[in-house]
Amino acid sequence: MGGVVGLFNDPVVAWTATIAVLLLACLALFFFARSRRARIARDQVLARERRLRRQFEAVMSSTRDGVLIVTRTDEIALLSDVAASVLGVSRDDAVGRPLARLGLRVVDDRMRPLLLREAFGVDTNDVKPRIIGVPGRRGPEDVRWVQVRARVVPDGLDEGPVTIVTIMDTSGLREAAEAISRSDAQFRKAMENAPIGMALVDLEWRLMEVNRAFAEMMGSTVAALRGVPFSSLSHPQDLHAERDQLGRLYEGHSSRFNIEKRYVRTDGNVVWAVLDVGLVRHAGGAPDHYVVQVRDSTDDRMHSEIMAHRAMHDPLTGLANRTLMQEVLQELLDQPDPEFRVGVLAIDLDGFKGLNDRFGHATGDNALVHVAGILRAATGGRGTVSRIGGDEFVIVVQDPDCSKAMYDIAGAIHDGLRRPIQVKRHQITLHASVGIAMADAETIHGGAPALLSAADAAMYRAKSLGKSRTEVFDTSMQHTSDRHSVLAAELAQAIERGELVLHFQPILELRTRTVVGYEALVRWQHPTRGLLLPASFLPLIDDRNLSVALGLSLVDQAAHFLANGPSQSTWVSLNVSADQLGDSEFADRVLSAIGRYHLSPQRLVVELTEVSLVAPNTRIRHELTELRNAGVPILLDDFGTGVSPLSYLRDLPVSGVKLDMSFVAGIPEDPAGARVSRALGALARELGLATIAEGIETEDQAQFLAECGWRYGQGWLFGVAQPAAAVRETTPEYAASLIDPRPTDGDLGSHILRFDNDR
Repeated sequence: MGGVVGLFNDPVVAWTATIAVLLLACLALFFFARSRRARIARDQVLARERRLRRQFEAVMSSTRDGVLIVTRTDEIALLSDVAASVLGVSRDDAVGRPLARLGLRVVDDRMRPLLLREAFGVDTNDVKPRIIGVPGRRGPEDVRWVQVRARVVPDGLDEGPVTIVTIMDTSGLREAAEAISRSDAQFRKAMENAPIGMALVDLEWRLMEVNRAFAEMMGSTVAALRGVPFSSLSHPQDLHAERDQLGRLYEGHSSRFNIEKRYVRTDGNVVWAVLDVGLVRHAGGAPDHYVVQVRDSTDDRMHSEIMAHRAMHDPLTGLANRTLMQEVLQELLDQPDPEFRVGVLAIDLDGFKGLNDRFGHATGDNALVHVAGILRAATGGRGTVSRIGGDEFVIVVQDPDCSKAMYDIAGAIHDGLRRPIQVKRHQITLHASVGIAMADAETIHGGAPALLSAADAAMYRAKSLGKSRTEVFDTSMQHTSDRHSVLAAELAQAIERGELVLHFQPILELRTRTVVGYEALVRWQHPTRGLLLPASFLPLIDDRNLSVALGLSLVDQAAHFLANGPSQSTWVSLNVSADQLGDSEFADRVLSAIGRYHLSPQRLVVELTEVSLVAPNTRIRHELTELRNAGVPILLDDFGTGVSPLSYLRDLPVSGVKLDMSFVAGIPEDPAGARVSRALGALARELGLATIAEGIETEDQAQFLAECGWRYGQGWLFGVAQPAAAVRETTPEYAASLIDPRPTDGDLGSHILRFDNDR
């Protein structure tokens, strides 16, 4: 022991020991530091691994594609949430299990079963995507379509290569594609079978596709029209009708447009059509192509032109009527310097009333048609010939030498009338009094009425000087032109004295030829001038605002006739204009007369004329409704003309309609008139309205209208208007009346006086 101690006392030994201890300490410190750095490095690796895993999981959960990783031994190494959702399996249950244990029923795009390994392309490195079907969520038969793509990674895991399968749900895309395909098929089916023309047109305005209706409209075939420039089908005068509209549509200033234009068929015939064009754009807004609809409007346009012509022309002679004549004359007077270039001839036949009384109205009408032909020939295209009523005509002349032209026309009229017309076994020669008036400063200032008044004064001077002659207006005739003013001044007293009386024209049921009612027509029994027809004084009543007083007096006459008439079951329709309504005075008088004479309200019918003056939701409409609610039927006169548009059937409390005589005049020979009469009758019956046709002159007309469904009729065939006393003397016993509640076979089951008051 002492030796050992002594050994450490040796300086060399002690130094050596110290160095050894220091070396051991350093070595210990070195290994300690190295171990600490290793721990830090390991912790950093683990942290980085955890961070990368979180990032990986975030990517897997946010991507729209699912990911499936399968090992070499078919074990599922990874299944993303998206993939689990698409496949309809639990992620926790699937990871670590063999692929075959998923229990999925998988089919190919032809619904043939597939093995899971084959379906997911394990170990195939099948980078080309393909579609497979997996179980859906709406039942055992539901299939969900997904797109899979496989890629083999050789060093994917420690165990060796793995197959990474990406899975994308394509059900929505497939359904969208099917919806688009279905929509396209539906559009093409609708286009092919559409009753109107349809076409797809490219941006160069060239036809890409057309349907059968379009091809038939153009007199061609679908195949022949493909690739044809659309503009080549246009009528030459309408060639560029749509050019400006197409530019606005292309630039986005409008979404669509429609115009009416003409097209030329392959057979050379022209058709009118309404062209409706819309522009289809890409999702970004760039134009792609046009969708076009073409509706044939030829019949509609012809019908409108016919209706417009009839509204402006006399139905008997085809001449211009008063309205058109005044418009033409005023337009000429409004032109620069009309003096000595514009004039008017007023023509009135002499003794025409005697011709009517002797041979009847049918002969009188034939004579008027004959005179109309003479006036046309005499005018020779130098003016407008018009019939303004009865046997009165007016010719408006425009000519550089108007004075000479009017003298020539007047002479040609007299020469033409000297040729007799054959009436039965008689030769009848007609004569006319002609008045001439030239436009001057005074008549130009007064407008068309002033010039017409001057010509009228000259015509009356011709009559007073012996008739069958021509007179030219001068200022000395001014007092003659005031005769209408004198006549108008007598009207007020005439109404008070009861000089304005009613004549009654019978209305028959066409099938049984039974008289069921009358239309009351006003006449003036003038003490010195004899019986005056409405055309000679009704305009004066309007001017003097005497129509209300006249209407009230005629209500009492009509009620008295019904109370003392030949039958207690017939009815009377009384013409009422718009200016007689609005303050309930007329309605009060009607209801008072019904009560005073103990009449059924259905026997006194209001026949509404000048219906264009009746606006909806006015006092006039309320007064009509008041009458209708009390049981008084309302008839709409002149049905089918421009004066009574169809909207009034909706806006007014109408019980029945009267077909305008202009439609009756040409049937059954006139195809257009026949079609219109048949169509209007069907419309009225569909609306539950009573139907009356006026102006029936022949048996053929009566038979045709009855076959078309018009139930009642009136006209010269059945009798002219007569005074009340004459009606009572000549009327036989009558059968069932309009108030008979029993319906008649083949009709609507109701008579005019029994329609629902709620209309």
